[in-house]
Amino acid sequence: MVKESLLVIAIWFTALLIIMGVVRIANADVASYYSYEMGGRKTANGEIFDPNALTAASRTFPFGTRLKVTNKKNGKYVVVRVNDRGPYIKGRTLDLSYAAAEQIDMVQSGVAEVEIVVVA
Repeated sequence: MVKESLLVIAIWFTALLIIMGVVRIANADVASYYSYEMGGRKTANGEIFDPNALTAASRTFPFGTRLKVTNKKNGKYVVVRVNDRGPYIKGRTLDLSYAAAEQIDMVQSGVAEVEIVVVA
C-alpha cells in the first residue's frame, strides 16, 4: 500500500514539474510562422490576429499559456502567448506570429527546430 502511494505521488510530482516547465520531455518540436496576410483575421480564441504581437498557435497548449520558444540552431528565444489553434501541417508543433519568428531569426527559413518550455 505504501509503495503504491509513493508511486502515485512520484507520478503527480513529475507531471507537475513537466507542466511548470522545470522538466521537459525531449522531442523534436518544429515551429513555422503565420504570413503577414493573416493579420486582421479572428483567431480561435476570438482575438484579431496581429502579426506584430508575440503570439502562437498550438493544438495542445491552452489559450493564454506563455511559452518560451528557443531556436535550437542559434539559441535565440522569444516568449509567446497561445491565442490560436494550429498548425495543421503534420510534424509542426507551433505557428508563431511574424514578430515572434523574426525575434528567433526563422523568417527566412520559414520553419525551425525549437525547444518549447511553459513559463506561465
